[in-house]
Amino acid sequence: MAASPHTEKFAAHLRMLKDRSGRGYDRLGKEAGVSGSSLHRYCSGLGVPTDYRVVHSFAKVCGASPEELRELHRLWALADTDRDAPAATAKENPDPEPESEREPVASAVPAQASPGGEDPGPEDVTPPENKNTPDKAGMQRRSRVPEKLSSRFAILAAVVAVLLVAGFVWLPGSSTDDSSTADGELLYSPACRTVSMGQHDECVREVQTLLARAKGKLAIDGDFGPETLRRVTAFQVLAGLPATNVVDDATKKALYAQKVSMTTRPPAKVAKLIREVFTEDPDTAVAVARCASFLDPLYVLPNTNGSRNWGVFQISDRRLQELGGTPLRAFDPEWNIKAAHRLWSAEHDFHDWPSCEAALKSTPKS
Repeated sequence: MAASPHTEKFAAHLRMLKDRSGRGYDRLGKEAGVSGSSLHRYCSGLGVPTDYRVVHSFAKVCGASPEELRELHRLWALADTDRDAPAATAKENPDPEPESEREPVASAVPAQASPGGEDPGPEDVTPPENKNTPDKAGMQRRSRVPEKLSSRFAILAAVVAVLLVAGFVWLPGSSTDDSSTADGELLYSPACRTVSMGQHDECVREVQTLLARAKGKLAIDGDFGPETLRRVTAFQVLAGLPATNVVDDATKKALYAQKVSMTTRPPAKVAKLIREVFTEDPDTAVAVARCASFLDPLYVLPNTNGSRNWGVFQISDRRLQELGGTPLRAFDPEWNIKAAHRLWSAEHDFHDWPSCEAALKSTPKS
C-alpha cells in the first residue's frame, strides 16, 4: 500500500535530517534509543512511530533546530492522523450508462447528430419500416416529457432542501444560538458545530483569533494543526474545562467570555528561574527544558496513547500523579521546575528526559 502524502512528507523530512547528520541508521539509532532498522523504515515512509518522543530524539541527535522540530511535529501529527483514519470503503462510480440505456426512445433515431445538438435533417433519417412505429414528432414529444418532469422534480427537490435547512436553523429549542450568531459569534453557527484537528476553514481562524485575544501565542492561518491543538488544550485547562482535543460548546463559551488569560513568563525569565532551582547543574537543566518545551510554560505535547506531557519540563501524566500535581499546576513554571528538580534529585541526573539528555551528549558544542 502506498504511503499517504503526509507520511511521504514526514519521511522526506526525516531523510533530510539523517543525510545532513552524515551518520548511518545504526549509529543514529543507538544515540536516539531506537533500532536502526526502525529508523530506516520511518525514513522510507513505510511506517510512522506511535510515540513522538522517538521522532524528537532522532531529530535532536541529528542537530535539528527549534523551527525544524516544530515542523517535524506538525508533519508527524498529520501522518499519524492518516494512519488512524478508517480505510475508504466506497467504490468508484461505475461508468455512465450508454445513451441507449438512458433514453430508450432514441434507438429509433440514428446516433449521429449535428455539432449544434439539433436533430438530424429528414435526409439523414431512415424511414420507419413498420407503420405502427411512431413518427419523429411523436417520439420527440414523448422524449421531452421525462425531461420536463425531471427538471420539475429537481426544482421541487431544491425547494424542499432549502426549506428543511431553514427549518433546522430556525427550529425552536435548537442548540444554535441565533442571537449569538447575529452578534458575530461565528463558532455558534451550524458551519462551526465541530472544530478539531486537521480542519482548515474560517471556524479554525475564529478559534485562533480568540486564543490570540486571550494572549495565546500562535499563528492565525485557519489551519488546525499541532500548534493550535496545544493552545486549545492549554486554554481548556486554564478555563477549568476538560481537555477534549476539540473546541466544544463549553470551550466556545469560554473563548467568547474573554475571562481567561494565557499570559505567562517569557523564556528568559523561565531560564533564570531554572538556574535558581537547579543550582547543581544549571546549564544542563536549561538546555533540557529548552529541548523539551522551548521554555514555554504552557507547552503541551499529546501522545498517541492519549496521555500528555505538560509545561516547561514536559512532566507526563504519570509523573504528575506521582508528584501530586495536575495539568493546571504543571503550567505554573515555579511548580513545574521544582517538580522537575525533585525528579532529578532521585539519581542526580536527567534520566526522566532520555531524548533530550541523549541529544545534549551527541550535539557538538559550539
